[in-house]
Amino acid sequence: MPYQLTSQGRPIEVYLFGERGSGLQGKQIQDFSKLRKQCIAEGTLFEDPEFPACDSTIFFSRTPSRSFDWKRPHELTNDPKLFHEGATRFDVVQGELGDCWLLAAVANLTLNQTLFYRVVPDDQGFDDNYAGIFHFRFWQYGRWIDVVVDDRLPSMNNRLLFMHSKEQNEFWSALLEKAYAKLHGSYEALKGGTTCEAMEDFTGGVTEFFEVQKAPDNLFNIMLKGYERWSLMGCAIEPDNDVTEMEQDNGLIKGHAYSITAVRLVEVSTPRVKGKVPLIRIRNPWGNECEWKGAWSDRSPEWTLVSENERKELGLTFDHDGEFWMSFKDFLMNFNRLEVCNLNPDSLDDEPLTKVSKKKWNMHVFESSWIPGCTAGGCRNYLDTFWMNPQYRVTIEDVDEDDDDDLCTMIVGLMQKYHRSKRKLGQDCLTIGFAIYALNDPDNLPKPLPKEFFRYNVSKTKSSFINLREVSCRFKLPPGSYCIIPSTFDPKQRGEFVLRVFTEKENKMSEYDEDVGLKNPEEEVQVEQNEVEKNKEQQVKDFFASVSGSDLEVDCYELQTILSFALRQEFDIDEISLDVCRSIIAMMDIDRSGKLKLEEFLKLWVDVRMWKNVFKKYDRDDSGFLNTMELRMALNSAGYRVNSNILRTLVLRYGKKEQMGFEDFLMCTIKLKGMIETFLEKDPRKTGHVNFTLEEWVEKTMYS
Repeated sequence: MPYQLTSQGRPIEVYLFGERGSGLQGKQIQDFSKLRKQCIAEGTLFEDPEFPACDSTIFFSRTPSRSFDWKRPHELTNDPKLFHEGATRFDVVQGELGDCWLLAAVANLTLNQTLFYRVVPDDQGFDDNYAGIFHFRFWQYGRWIDVVVDDRLPSMNNRLLFMHSKEQNEFWSALLEKAYAKLHGSYEALKGGTTCEAMEDFTGGVTEFFEVQKAPDNLFNIMLKGYERWSLMGCAIEPDNDVTEMEQDNGLIKGHAYSITAVRLVEVSTPRVKGKVPLIRIRNPWGNECEWKGAWSDRSPEWTLVSENERKELGLTFDHDGEFWMSFKDFLMNFNRLEVCNLNPDSLDDEPLTKVSKKKWNMHVFESSWIPGCTAGGCRNYLDTFWMNPQYRVTIEDVDEDDDDDLCTMIVGLMQKYHRSKRKLGQDCLTIGFAIYALNDPDNLPKPLPKEFFRYNVSKTKSSFINLREVSCRFKLPPGSYCIIPSTFDPKQRGEFVLRVFTEKENKMSEYDEDVGLKNPEEEVQVEQNEVEKNKEQQVKDFFASVSGSDLEVDCYELQTILSFALRQEFDIDEISLDVCRSIIAMMDIDRSGKLKLEEFLKLWVDVRMWKNVFKKYDRDDSGFLNTMELRMALNSAGYRVNSNILRTLVLRYGKKEQMGFEDFLMCTIKLKGMIETFLEKDPRKTGHVNFTLEEWVEKTMYS
């Protein structure tokens, strides 16, 4: 079970690496406290079996051209410290790994101690309880994960190769990078990325992405308000086609990610002009003299226009530390990309954030998946299957404060899971996006929205489809109800996702789907009481009598004989499987005798013939198989209401290569009917909730 991390009196669930529910099942469960106690008791230093000190931990695609030394901090310096005079943005220096995007986010994280110590717990170090083990926490797809690492770090000639601090005896940044690499499978998995990805993993926030040259007119206000609310921000310059990271004459590096460490309106005073100038403070993660050389750079004449008191208040220094100021105008002219990570409500409950602003986002989070042949319908270009994607309804009623147009802000973020760890398998990001449809009369619309709805209705707004980990957009919408449909661009693509919706005012959000239950089967699939059917029924009765013997009851073996006889003329099968017959017995066997009486069988036979009619109706090409994309409609026709979650389960359990034969369909409907009826028996008042003892649960689920 996840443990509780208390943040300013507010509990936050934290899962252990490898724990069920952490998203990292199959790994060894690693509890930092228990492992450290064990190592101290045994007098040993921790060695991590899940992330060993070997070449494959660094590279997954190639063999390194040189060997690495894996050394612990006390082998590199006489007095190792986790922190040297606290943690600051100047502790983050890039090594040989191409993860400047990560370093920019780490530097930003140091600007807020509350957020920093959530990621880098301060219950560890190189003092009395040192055992060669450290732990860090990262937000991953809706939950916080505690990741344990040993302190053996890649080095050469007694110097760290990757992220490190300027102070040779400070190791928090190097260990943080190692834990993040472990989370994604290797150090190489961290090569290339966007700053927003790491900022989200450090905060659980949602990131907005702006192309600076196409940004809205109020971009500086967005940045200023974000800075006042402790948003993390990063920016980048597009790379040169020939050189990955190239320094320009103005001191800025093409193809490089920077962190934004301050956004301010600075008072300027001259004999002729007084006013405020919008300035941005930016940091190069290299932490060296590669800095901006233009207006408002270190020691530029513009600083003489600012009072000494304000320069002190800004913390102005002219060191070769990679940090510099520039005007917002120059920022627009030189940078191409801006990323703003808005903190989630949990983070905004913490001090000192509430001292800056009481405002926070309202957020809803949903997790789901795209399953080929089931819920992977592709984008609106594929009308026949688009409606099969998961659907979510959100209702916004109150307009934003100070909004002259009476509109509501809504930020939607769609994130696909585990994309970095899949690099080892040669899998790239899926191309994902979402569409938002207005629901003018939601209470009278079918759930989920059918294909016909999308044929005659256009989306209110939508995102672009991009092959990134996350696609997010900010919208201004009138109050009302909307349906958000996340999808891959092409249908039949498998993936898992997290959908997050942020609004300034409270919103109501839920899956827009059918309630699970039973209803009357459609008339056209019910058994007609004509002479042909009556003759068939009589034949089966007679056969039942001949097989059942003197007790006029049949067990699963005898039922197998009867059903095979009855259905052989309808389907190309030699024999119904014994597993199906056992499930049928369990469904009908009220007295737990293990047998069916004639009356029970005749009731069953009505259902079997109806299920047969449903299967024939949707097996349009007479192939003997049902397309699983049509399974929801087939089940609805048979009297079952299922939502996308149940549908995914049924397709994964009973489908085979996006098809389902009659026996699998029969087993599927039998199980579904049995489990729903079992629940309804325990819920006569239709509350939607029942209580089972462990014995009842095991008995009901095992004998079905």
